Amino acid sequence: MKSSARVGNAQLPTSKKGWMEVFNRLTASLGRLPGIGRRSAERIAMRLVRDGDDLLPGLMQALEDVRQSLCCCSKCGSITAVGENPCSLCTAEGRDKALLCVVEEPNDILTIERSGAFHGRYHALMGKLSPARGEGPAELRLKALLARVDDEKFEEVILALSTDVEGDATASYIIEALKPRRVRVSRLAFGLPVGSGIAYSDAETLAKALKGRQEA
Repeated sequence: MKSSARVGNAQLPTSKKGWMEVFNRLTASLGRLPGIGRRSAERIAMRLVRDGDDLLPGLMQALEDVRQSLCCCSKCGSITAVGENPCSLCTAEGRDKALLCVVEEPNDILTIERSGAFHGRYHALMGKLSPARGEGPAELRLKALLARVDDEKFEEVILALSTDVEGDATASYIIEALKPRRVRVSRLAFGLPVGSGIAYSDAETLAKALKGRQEA
C-alpha cells in the first residue's frame, strides 16, 4: 500500500522516496524571498510542480540570466550589469557629487530615480538595524558608507529611510557616526500624503507633518 504525505490541505502519494524533501527545499527557498510566507511559498511550489512544463523552462532561464548578467553595484548597491560595475549612477559626470542619498534597499534607488527629483549619488544599506532579525551594524553596509563619506567628501547626506522603529534607529546610528565628520545630515520630510486629508491621517503622521511644516 502506498503511503501519503500532507502538503497544505492535500494528501499527496509518496510512491517515490525523497520527493517530499525536494518539495520542502523548494518551499524553503521560496520562503526566503521578501513578502512570501510559508503558505504562499507552498502554493507557489505546488504551482511550479503542477505546471512545470510551462513555467519552469522560462523561470530557470531568467534566473540563470540574472546570475550571469546582473549584480549589485560595488559602490552604491544598486542593480547593474556585471560588466558595468560601478554602475552609471556612480560614474555619470552629470550627477551632483556633493549629495549622497542613503536608502535601505536597491529597489529604493529605483523608486527615487523614477521620481526624477534627485540627481546625486546613492548608497544602499541592504537593510536596517533590527535586533529581532539579527541585523546589527556589521550586517549592513555602514562601514562602506562612512568610508565613502571620508573619500568622496559629500557636503550633505540625505537619509531616505523608513519611519518605523527600525528605520529611526538606523537613522540615529548613522547621524551619531557622521557627527565627527562635520557633514550635513538630513532626513526626508514626512507628512500628509498628496491627495489625502487630516481626517484620514494617524496622530504620528500629523505630528511629523506639523514639525516638518514649511513657510507658505
